[in-house]
Amino acid sequence: MSDEDDYSYEYDDDDMEEDKFEYTDEEEEQDDTEVALENSYYNSKGLRETDLGEAAAAFEQVILQESEELASKGGKKYGQWSFKSMKQLVKLHLRSGNADEMMRQYNRLLECIAEGDVNPNAIEKGINGMLERVSSLYQGASAISSPTNADPQRLALAVYDATLKVFHPSTGSCSNERLWFKTNLKYGQLLYEMNETAKLQQVLKDLKSTQSTDSNAASGSSTQSMEIYALQIQLYSRQKDNKRLRECFHRAMAVRGGIPHPRTLALIQELGGKMHMAAKEYEAAGKTFFQAFKSYDEAGDPSRLRCLKYLVLASMLHASSINPFDSQEARPYRDDPEITAMTNLVQAFHNNEIQRFERILKQNKGRIMDDEFIRDYVEDLLRTIRTQVLRQVIRPYTRISLLAIARELNDIPVGDVENLLVSLILDGKLDGQIDQVAGVLLKRAERGTATKDASNADQNQGLATKSQTEEDMVAAKYEAMNQLAKALDGIASSVTSARMKEASAMRGMAH
Repeated sequence: MSDEDDYSYEYDDDDMEEDKFEYTDEEEEQDDTEVALENSYYNSKGLRETDLGEAAAAFEQVILQESEELASKGGKKYGQWSFKSMKQLVKLHLRSGNADEMMRQYNRLLECIAEGDVNPNAIEKGINGMLERVSSLYQGASAISSPTNADPQRLALAVYDATLKVFHPSTGSCSNERLWFKTNLKYGQLLYEMNETAKLQQVLKDLKSTQSTDSNAASGSSTQSMEIYALQIQLYSRQKDNKRLRECFHRAMAVRGGIPHPRTLALIQELGGKMHMAAKEYEAAGKTFFQAFKSYDEAGDPSRLRCLKYLVLASMLHASSINPFDSQEARPYRDDPEITAMTNLVQAFHNNEIQRFERILKQNKGRIMDDEFIRDYVEDLLRTIRTQVLRQVIRPYTRISLLAIARELNDIPVGDVENLLVSLILDGKLDGQIDQVAGVLLKRAERGTATKDASNADQNQGLATKSQTEEDMVAAKYEAMNQLAKALDGIASSVTSARMKEASAMRGMAH
């Protein structure tokens, strides 16, 4: 990797914080040694753009120089310039792909924190920056580019383990509950992604233990509770433990106070929406997905588009007449390339244009069907719009051919039509019966339905009628078939009896 390729990577928030100067009315006096250390540090930072090896050697010299100065004064082993230099060394070795050396320098940095004289705020900012940098490795935001690449997940585990030991609230050499909690959350998230369920459950147990002992600010405790719930809900969702998932989701939604990150809240709401979808609670799912969409949008997270798709899906499965894109929050994304297919799909759904609906699904497999969650509900979605169109088709008639219905539903098999009709009849949404022999639906006229004239009936395959005489004919046909069946049974019984007598006579002759 060239220095140019990593230009933006090197100049991070930590470096910008270091480069800020504070101006006071009275200029503080600095001894020559302090000025020399500061100059050496910033000169070393400048070498990063030309030679990483030379920069690393220069930072080592800063550490040695400060250590000697502190030793001569009887002070602690490390100071602020050693801390900053070690931080830069960790970044340099991470950038060069030397995972072993990077880990050695990180452990050295933790030693500096435990044994040195470093500002607590600087420690929190520095360690948080390191944790974010490491987590970005296994999340795909960046990578260790070197012929001797290390597994980013294994490297992150090593960093988290070392950090947790140092900052443990009761056993750490530099106890810091806030840093320990944040590190443990990242550790838990990594274990979730690695599918290490047993270890993750132990992390969750450790995290929960801090909630019972933390009697400080209620808002801070509430925020931490939401972060724990987010991790726990992910685990239950993967395990498909819907009972615990539902309990955990409702507890999370009942938390008051605190200011969780919008992304944390969005994750809980998104998984809650999926929980409702699994239970076929489509209306509740739509509302929850909408809240998740707004939270992702507030966080500026691209996942908002994914949640918007889920919102549209839940809205259609609920057969809602409200277009999700009519809301003020969703309207700006109506024409987004990622959303256009869903926009067209919901329009076709509300207009009962089943042929266009299925065509959009086929033409946009990449944008719609590539999402595993949406793909799981496509059959339900097709069933919903077919049921919707079917009810519209049969509304004017008391008798209609199943084949005619199948043609209206984009030529689906007649067997599928029968299944849809049976579901409607069993759900009490259709008062009628299916004549499988004739292949027709016999439906009692709906109260308040206007009678269609003959020309309208002709336009609908000429297969519909409202005549009571035809219903009588059908009843007579059933009666005739019943009589025929009885006659056939009689013939079969006669034949069987004759054969038995013949067999008995033959046995008598034999004797």
